[in-house]
Amino acid sequence: MSEKRPQTYANHAKLVPLFHYVALPLLLINLILGLAGLLDGITLQTLNRIGTGVAMVLAALFARVFALKAQDRVIRLEEHLRMARLLPDDLRPRIDEVSTAQCVALRFASDEELPDLVRRALDEQADQKTIKQTIKNWRPDYQRV
Repeated sequence: MSEKRPQTYANHAKLVPLFHYVALPLLLINLILGLAGLLDGITLQTLNRIGTGVAMVLAALFARVFALKAQDRVIRLEEHLRMARLLPDDLRPRIDEVSTAQCVALRFASDEELPDLVRRALDEQADQKTIKQTIKNWRPDYQRV
């Protein structure tokens, strides 16, 4: 098995080539061709093709969004369990104040960095990007959707 490349803020984003570079472009081309059919006039067939094209693009996008939302819920649970184990006594009662978006970013933080980053996230209401950019010892996540 090939060695996984170390993750950083710069390269952690997940692209799925068959989805992003094949399926979506093909669906968009289909929709554009349906819209181009309007040049010949509005017919039931043209409207059906446009409707089907829109529905297919939306189905593909929602399938991706729904999978990411489900993943975010699992990440939130995992991070709440990790925080309960690693945070100092003064921060443990505030675990529920950490937003899902913050949990998603904090999953990349090492165990050593987590308490300070949680404190900062709560005190400054830091967003995902800020939290991720602050992480010094990146903990990779290779199981993302």
